[in-house]
Amino acid sequence: MFNGLNMSLGNLSRLSNAETRSISAENFTGERGKGGMATEGTGLRAARELGQGWKVSPCIHIPKRETVTLADIAGPGAVQHIWITVAPNWWRRLVIRFYWDDETSPSVEVPLGDFFCNGWAARCNISSLAVCVNPAGGFNCYWEMPFRQRARITIENLVDEEVTGFFYQITYTLTDIPADAAYFHAQWRRSNPLPYMQVHTLLDGVTGQGHYVGTYLAWGVNNNGWWGEGEIKFFMDGDRDFPTICGTGTEDYFGGAWNFEFPPGQYGVFSTPYSGLPQVIKPDGLYQSQQRFGLYRWHIMDPIRFKQDLRVTIQALGWRSEGRYLPMQDDIASTAFWYQAEPHAPFLALPGRNDLEVI
Repeated sequence: MFNGLNMSLGNLSRLSNAETRSISAENFTGERGKGGMATEGTGLRAARELGQGWKVSPCIHIPKRETVTLADIAGPGAVQHIWITVAPNWWRRLVIRFYWDDETSPSVEVPLGDFFCNGWAARCNISSLAVCVNPAGGFNCYWEMPFRQRARITIENLVDEEVTGFFYQITYTLTDIPADAAYFHAQWRRSNPLPYMQVHTLLDGVTGQGHYVGTYLAWGVNNNGWWGEGEIKFFMDGDRDFPTICGTGTEDYFGGAWNFEFPPGQYGVFSTPYSGLPQVIKPDGLYQSQQRFGLYRWHIMDPIRFKQDLRVTIQALGWRSEGRYLPMQDDIASTAFWYQAEPHAPFLALPGRNDLEVI
């Protein structure tokens, strides 16, 4: 019997014994027949004339400096869709984490906005297969995330202010998980500024078997001129000084060409199923002094497979006089997405709120 995973138009007609559940502020546990039962909640005043069943608990508040569990699911199963919305000023002040099968170290640890390709705390629509961000700030994630025993998703508020109005829905299926299904991971790193003649590391210390599936960069440029001559490099399975996979330029890796310049004199903003430059934030000539860019690249059709270990880096290169490369000292925040067999190596400690902040 079809297990209801790896969904596509090609298998959409197939029957399955998989069971669909969904967690939200209207059903905190996802249990069958338990949705919309709240008699207390953030919508109580608005529903005071209507009563139970009429949007009494549409969202939650997150107390200052507290971590809230959004979902705690007994497996086996797989998360299939996540929708979240909250005001943009919270996108670098909230951290989302995923834990699989009772692990103590998270497999996903990313500022909320960066996880959904919105690292600059400024609204940007995304039209891709894995992540869709729709007006106005509707975060959607379609990465399939299988688990065998348990899935736990948390959100942490890093600041001394309560989050009011955090909306979410996490849809999952309860089903058998094949033996070769790996676990979803995502990690955030930032170089601000990138030291001169050094590379930005997106990922390092990954051990075990897996495959790399995506990159999001929030790139702030601190120089005039073109900034994307740098190469992305994938060091795998014992590579030391030189990688197995080496790109030819930043815009090349993200599926563009010739500085993304089209029409002439403009950045050609685009968002496609597998890659995009959906966000270009231009200086205003008064208070905003840097250009800022949001870029994503999904390796859905071309996953980068490794058997033992993986390290991923990217150079920041522009141009200086006499046709020479200029090593840049930019603000680069990256989110790397991959699947691997557990256990995973512990992540580097996530920086504090000041080092996450968009300055």
